[in-house]
Amino acid sequence: MKRFIGIGLGILMVMMTLLGCAKKDDTAASAGKEGKKISIVTTIFPAYDWVKQVVGDNKNVDISFLIDKGVDLHSYQASAQDIAKITDSDLFVYVGGESDGWAEDIVKENPNLKYISMVDSIGKAALEEELVEGMQEEQGEEEGEECAIDEHVWLSLANAKTIVGAIEAKLAEIDPDNKSSYEKNANDYIAKLDALDKEYQDALSKVQDKTILVGDRFPFRYLVNEYGIKYYAAFKGCDANSEASFETVKFLANKMDELKLTKIFIIDGSKGDLAKTIVENTKDKNAKVLVLDSMQSTKSSDNADYLDIMKKNLEVLKEAL
Repeated sequence: MKRFIGIGLGILMVMMTLLGCAKKDDTAASAGKEGKKISIVTTIFPAYDWVKQVVGDNKNVDISFLIDKGVDLHSYQASAQDIAKITDSDLFVYVGGESDGWAEDIVKENPNLKYISMVDSIGKAALEEELVEGMQEEQGEEEGEECAIDEHVWLSLANAKTIVGAIEAKLAEIDPDNKSSYEKNANDYIAKLDALDKEYQDALSKVQDKTILVGDRFPFRYLVNEYGIKYYAAFKGCDANSEASFETVKFLANKMDELKLTKIFIIDGSKGDLAKTIVENTKDKNAKVLVLDSMQSTKSSDNADYLDIMKKNLEVLKEAL
């Protein structure tokens, strides 16, 4: 489901391009020497946190992220102020999926803008969205239609390592005077990602039947793919549907009974109404609802940490499995 920018916004982007091109002739490195801070704009929390980790204690770098008011990635649209901030930045880090097509438009309209597309960064590791058994088809989706790339790439520790490496490389290019610091910070953080990956592998390798059921959208394909977890869910990760059909509810309730599942998942920010309906249609009606955090609406005021959130997700998976 592609997002479209209106005509007025498109005109504004062209104006920002014309105004911004001259500014981009000066490198961020020289700007730093003149006392101007290097500006990095990110769209979502994981990218914001990763940039912070690589930058470390460098006070000459200003980092911000746009979706910082609890708004879900899939419903966010950039304002005129956002576009101005992006075009005036030294580095723009965005997801690169179908939900932020507006970001792709900004990048295309600003050829001198340095940027990182998280989806592009992981290359062949990108996965297509899939329609698993029992999952409700997206409204307007036609049989045989080409599958979109699953944009929730940050929910994989392997992808996180790759993207952190891309951030480090781009920062070294922008600010070569601090290249060694960025490299050390990135390597230290990647070591922490490796350690958490080992925790996941050690914990989940002991589980024989790794099957979960999600009464919600499913943005966790990269996570389950990484650790061999089978899943059933109501909707794909980017599906705009909010109400499941009777057939979907019945299938998922029957699957819980068949597999004797005592836990059902929802994602962060969900009211959980669908999951409760599914549970009410099971035989014992006592399944516990657990939350897996997809970090799609995390705010800076939450004082969150990517590693901590992924550790909590592991604990929730261990409880269910």
